[in-house]
Amino acid sequence: MAISSDIVRRVPKALLHDHLDGGLRPSTVVELAESGGYAGLPTTDPEALGTWFRDAADSGSLERYLETFAHTVAVMQTEEQLTRVARECALDLAADGVVYAESRFAPELHLAGGLPLDRVVDAVLAGFREGEQEAAAAGTPIRVRALLTAMRHAANSREIAELAVTYRDRGVGGFDIAGAEAGFPPTRHLDAFEYLRRENAHFTIHAGEAFGLPSIWEAIQWCGADRLGHGVRIVDDVEQGGDGRPLLGRLAAYVRDRRIPLEMCPSSNIQTGAAESVAGHPITLLKDLRFRVTVNTDNRLMSGTSMSREMQLLVDEAGWTLEDLRWVTTNAMKSAFLPFDERLDLIESVVKPGYAALGSAR
Repeated sequence: MAISSDIVRRVPKALLHDHLDGGLRPSTVVELAESGGYAGLPTTDPEALGTWFRDAADSGSLERYLETFAHTVAVMQTEEQLTRVARECALDLAADGVVYAESRFAPELHLAGGLPLDRVVDAVLAGFREGEQEAAAAGTPIRVRALLTAMRHAANSREIAELAVTYRDRGVGGFDIAGAEAGFPPTRHLDAFEYLRRENAHFTIHAGEAFGLPSIWEAIQWCGADRLGHGVRIVDDVEQGGDGRPLLGRLAAYVRDRRIPLEMCPSSNIQTGAAESVAGHPITLLKDLRFRVTVNTDNRLMSGTSMSREMQLLVDEAGWTLEDLRWVTTNAMKSAFLPFDERLDLIESVVKPGYAALGSAR
């Protein structure tokens, strides 16, 4: 039975991979640029700007895709700007049916206005709390936790890791590294990962997006990642056996056996050339093989997307069912950087009843 867009919009959703600086409202970018004196935007018409971001990101290159962030980061350099962006992020996600989200950002990218790292984090967390309160009042409750990201081409990862540990009881769920993969392997940041493991802290690593299996292997075996950001290239270790059934290589089998979560972002992967289409995206094969697959947005502005849109594309173009959507949502909640009892409570009190009610209403 076909799943209507209304059902997809209303199902409870959990989001693990969403970049704060990749999810601004176009109108907010324009307003903050004007009030902050930033004159570098390609256009000041919000609708045209949204189109420009999507078109610029449709390059087929991760490096070119990342260049679009110069404009959003430029208008996120004061406490007021950061708090507004974070508040709107929480509200936009809640309005889309997201009940739990982890939003990641790189504090080191927001220092041009003179803010120290801790005030950057404080400003973002304040915005998330404001957004949560407003969303709850509107009848769309959401919980948002931050992930602190270090840039893989820089040398600040240990400092950002320490910041993540300092703030882990104040709304920061964990740590991440991001940026161009080629030439910047995760092993450059071993000191940060070893520190995080000593501190019993959670971390994910962007791996297996633009670069292949070696990036995934290093993230898991050298660095000890809890989750893989994207991880789409794990499919390179899955072949067709002589009987026509998929045959897993050693690395793919290890990832599946260990239930290592894959933070997969279909629309973004198509834009960066990591996949050719939603119908042909490895996420469906990996789902069918029962990898710990999750569905995510990556950068809502650059991809012109939302969680509802990502799910609807999978329904319409890859044949996903409501049960598939429930399964990946439960996967995401199981994989969240949140205490076990809180994860279980959201699954039992929100995800399960939410899908059951909508399933019976079809």
